Amino acid sequence: MSVFMLAIGLLLFGLGEALLVASGAGVSPWTVFAQGFSKVTDWSIGFSTFTISFFVLLLWIPLRQKPGVGTILNIIIISFVLDLSAPYLPVFDNPALQIAEAALGVLITGIGGGIYLIANLGPGPRDGLMTGLQRKTGLPLATVRGIIEVSVVFVGWSLGGVVGLGTLIFAFGIGPCVATSMSFLKFCFADRSNHNAIQ
Repeated sequence: MSVFMLAIGLLLFGLGEALLVASGAGVSPWTVFAQGFSKVTDWSIGFSTFTISFFVLLLWIPLRQKPGVGTILNIIIISFVLDLSAPYLPVFDNPALQIAEAALGVLITGIGGGIYLIANLGPGPRDGLMTGLQRKTGLPLATVRGIIEVSVVFVGWSLGGVVGLGTLIFAFGIGPCVATSMSFLKFCFADRSNHNAIQ
């Protein structure tokens, strides 16, 4: 059941990221990096994401982080969904529709992230890098995350990745979306457990 939830969460996460890409209004920090990388290499956004995730995972070695099944599936499924869904997503010229598509992308990414975290089968490559660096440096987690994400946005933007209102919507919206998704799922599972106990 946990692996099934994990897969559903990652599918939704990848779809949300793909909607952000299709919106043209700006994407999440790491996808800015992947977009820029894809322009330099002429690879697809999905394969660029896969490659970056793989190299981030290699950085776990000196940090002594241990991947789980969720870590590996994170790399594979999100990259696959990005490329698979891209041809079927709408691309708008209207700025209002672009922003709406970006907001929908953040919402779906947040729901997927909540499901993924509830499954608890291993952190994603980027989260593992963040927690590993936090443990090594002793800096607050928010500071480490901020440094990493500002760095990848700057590098991605300099390579041609898209930074815009969608990036800001993601930055401020992803946390509440994930938290709400996790709270709702915990409530549903707790309610079902109580119902089974009564029966």
